[in-house]
Amino acid sequence: MGHLKGKIKAPSIMFSRLHLLLFLFTIGGLSAYGQGNKKLNVLFILADDLGYMDVGFNNPATFYETPNLDALAKSGMVFTDFYAACQVCSPTRASILTGKYPARENTTNYFSGKRSGKFEPAVLVDEMSTDEVTLAETLKEGGYRTFFAGKWHLGREGSWPTDHGFDINKGGGSNGLPRSYFSPYKNVENLAPGPQGEYLTTRLASESIQFLNDSAKTEDPFFLYLSFYSVHTPLQAPRDLVQKYKSKAEKLGIDIKVGNIDAGRERQVLPDVKGKRAVRIRQDHAVYAAMVESMDTAVGRILQRIEELDLKEETAVFFMSDNGGLSTSEGLPTSNLPLRGGKGWMYEGGIREPVVIRWPGVTAPGTRCQIPAVSTDFYPTILEMTGLSGKPEQHEDGVSLVPALKNAFTKFNRGPIFFHYPHYSNQGGFPASAVRIGDLKLIQDLEDGAYELYDLNDDIAEHNNLEQLEAEKVKEMGDILNAWRREVDAQPLRPNSKTGAKPPKLW
Repeated sequence: MGHLKGKIKAPSIMFSRLHLLLFLFTIGGLSAYGQGNKKLNVLFILADDLGYMDVGFNNPATFYETPNLDALAKSGMVFTDFYAACQVCSPTRASILTGKYPARENTTNYFSGKRSGKFEPAVLVDEMSTDEVTLAETLKEGGYRTFFAGKWHLGREGSWPTDHGFDINKGGGSNGLPRSYFSPYKNVENLAPGPQGEYLTTRLASESIQFLNDSAKTEDPFFLYLSFYSVHTPLQAPRDLVQKYKSKAEKLGIDIKVGNIDAGRERQVLPDVKGKRAVRIRQDHAVYAAMVESMDTAVGRILQRIEELDLKEETAVFFMSDNGGLSTSEGLPTSNLPLRGGKGWMYEGGIREPVVIRWPGVTAPGTRCQIPAVSTDFYPTILEMTGLSGKPEQHEDGVSLVPALKNAFTKFNRGPIFFHYPHYSNQGGFPASAVRIGDLKLIQDLEDGAYELYDLNDDIAEHNNLEQLEAEKVKEMGDILNAWRREVDAQPLRPNSKTGAKPPKLW
């Protein structure tokens, strides 16, 4: 590839002629609520550890089956370049509810991750402060009934969902994973056990449906936040679904052993990274596939109930995952290829997420938006969609995506997207900061200051490091990254407590 010319490129959006016609038709027929006559309900669904390539709407060749999510994508807008604010869970979850980058609040690792490496990680605040005015609190102030179900992992008792604006909490607590997905559940707080053997994903959908049923009896709009524990470990799923995917693998000629990662065909070593890590290179894990389908089925049940209650045209639906697919540790159950890395890594496999937004009467069905965006953007976007006043002092790192949702041809550009992870991930990821501007992504290793520069338009796999060829771009983007780190008071690595070795001062 030749040298990059001119200014950093802004992203573009591409549509087929069919999508153009659909878009013009949709804009010409806005629903009553779209004209501002009704308050918009909000359904926000968050998956845990679901990879970008794990869904059919991003990867038609996926081993997994996601018919309900694919149908949602066809009825809404897919964001192809949407990012989690971090490559692990808690920071992203906090960013959605606060509209702030994790680096601003020092909530930069999962709560409470403290793994050390060559240096000590940065100081971690492992609880979302009750001083934050969360998205749920703001919607509640606006007359919304608020409901949370599933994984919270944003603090201990005293900083649970009901302490942050949710009227009801089903299953949200301090812990980041269940010890068992089958009832009686272990390690799942604020959720009574169900019948013996009940599956947690199914239960959370049922609790959400009950809330929908209750909401339909009122005139109040609702904010339903369903945060699945799936597809996080432990890798557990109903037996019949596991057998389905074992049989599917056999029909495809895949010699599968559930949980086995020893076969050379299933893994390779990540190139050019510290502490060589095995990474799964093929989607063929039967249990993981069953977990994906179970979650997809749960989503389908909820969307079907919304239709049955005649709420579809006044309910916006959001779907996202909190970080990339788990591909380098803990059974490495999925493959993110062609994206590099996975959960815990600053590469695209760790931070680029499957995202769909359906805004009835506004988003053109079946459209794919290529504008880069990030999880801090949900807060101001939802406020503008619902007609509520913004809180720019709160969601200061978010940008409303309403222009893109209304008009996919807009030249709207939300600006640089920043990442800061001064930690050593359980999955082998190294401490790093990054910035994406247009199609370019700059990563800086916090251990030695080394840069990696990738043009994601031509190199989504991040194999061709342009750092030496594009020194001017590296300096330009490095200066922008440094200015941001100083602005948010991003915390650096700390000296090694045993050797006294000090990390380089980078900003």
